[in-house]
Amino acid sequence: MTKLSEHFSREEFACKCGCGFNTVDFQLIGVLEDLREKFSRPVIISSGCRCWLRNHSVGGSDNSKHLTGRAADVKIVGISAEAVTDYLLNKYPNSLGIGRYDTFTHVDTRDGMARWDERNS
Repeated sequence: MTKLSEHFSREEFACKCGCGFNTVDFQLIGVLEDLREKFSRPVIISSGCRCWLRNHSVGGSDNSKHLTGRAADVKIVGISAEAVTDYLLNKYPNSLGIGRYDTFTHVDTRDGMARWDERNS
């Protein structure tokens, strides 16, 4: 297992299709370590790196940051996706891509910032 930081390994970010794509942005690891410290619980990567075929199969956008290892969809057991998203929005008000979903939070290290809400209200 290749450790990227104290709490994350490269394997956690690998494309789910098994193609071997597992490049991860260093800044993204820092944001995820921040979440781990804030909530004192493991951060689960439900989707990290995606090759083009995998991204297409899950309905990802053609310019998805998952394609370049700069994005992760995350969950924290026992913490609502809403609480995770709210923390990121407050901590990083002028940077990152942050997407609010019912069961997970998307975070990416794009140049600039983006915000969106995909909850089923």
